[in-house]
Amino acid sequence: MGDVKPRRLVAVFESPVSEALQRFAVELGFKTVLVEPDPTRLGGTPRPHGDTFVGDLAAAALDENTDVVVTDHHRSEIGTVLEEVLARPTRWVGIVGNPRHEGPHVAALRDLGVPDDQIARVHRPIGLNIGSRTGPEIAVAVLAGLIADRNGRPGGFEF
Repeated sequence: MGDVKPRRLVAVFESPVSEALQRFAVELGFKTVLVEPDPTRLGGTPRPHGDTFVGDLAAAALDENTDVVVTDHHRSEIGTVLEEVLARPTRWVGIVGNPRHEGPHVAALRDLGVPDDQIARVHRPIGLNIGSRTGPEIAVAVLAGLIADRNGRPGGFEF
């Protein structure tokens, strides 16, 4: 156990999925950070369930032991947020979304001139294929998938 590096989970954007990720990830041994760049989306009071709440990715201190989950694929800032994440040496990057459609992050990143090999670092769909619909169900599926990936297991990521 001495060779296990500290794991960090950065959930980007306040959402039902990020709230559940923060709550459950702490119990699974992750140090957690919620990043919400738009303070108007917090309803006046941050509701982090994890270790830290920050307003930007720079304050999240992304590194090679960090898994990043973008929890809302409808946000207009997904391109700029993911461009910044991809410039860092994160362990894993994913964005929630329907696996039957190309994610809007692809066009957003291409519009910013991000190379295809970097865009390919963004996992989508994410989580185990268990038919998740609610925020907590999606969070459980994502966390199970991250644990499987960390442990070198396929974990049912196939859709």
